[in-house]
Amino acid sequence: MRLILLGAPGAGKGTQAEILSRLLDIPTISTGNILRAAMKAGTEVGLKAKSYVESGKLVPDDVIIGIIRERLAQPDCAKGYILDGVPRTIPQAETMEAMGVEIDCALSIEVEDEVIVERMSGRRTCKDCSATFHVVSNPPKVEGKCDLCGGELSIRKDDAPETVKARLVTYHRDTEPLKAFYAERGKLVTVNNQPGVEATTAVIREALGI
Repeated sequence: MRLILLGAPGAGKGTQAEILSRLLDIPTISTGNILRAAMKAGTEVGLKAKSYVESGKLVPDDVIIGIIRERLAQPDCAKGYILDGVPRTIPQAETMEAMGVEIDCALSIEVEDEVIVERMSGRRTCKDCSATFHVVSNPPKVEGKCDLCGGELSIRKDDAPETVKARLVTYHRDTEPLKAFYAERGKLVTVNNQPGVEATTAVIREALGI
């Protein structure tokens, strides 16, 4: 299965992508994680992306598409993949189609803006492996420490309330139109956010028939 996950920043795309990846035995391709790794390493792509990410703006298409093109060519994508965080705009979606990137379904997780702001203020990210936790819905076993690698957890700059609000404006303007784009192609599936991670997974599995 070749999936795209759509939804506002903080809608739970990353968490659900990890769960679906295990269920379907296909890789999750998160441009956010790839970009953060590049920024931490100080690579050319990372430095270019850093100023955009920290101000809540979209990373330019040429950077994103370059990352995706390289990643989809790897052998583990042969059986399928989950795209989390790309495409973010209609031009990106059109470019991916032109590249021959096949998509079976675009799954949109619907969450209200005020819920997003509240949710993201509680998110914590590992400085070492980029794993994410939440102080309420998905707390780490040890406060401030990553369950996976023991790294320090922190609030990312792009999770601060003022940045989240700027990102939501950008999402509604640039990314939300993708729902119509994929609906026209008969590939859009929408699910409403549920009170917990497991409940959201359940409605997603029902919607996808898995």
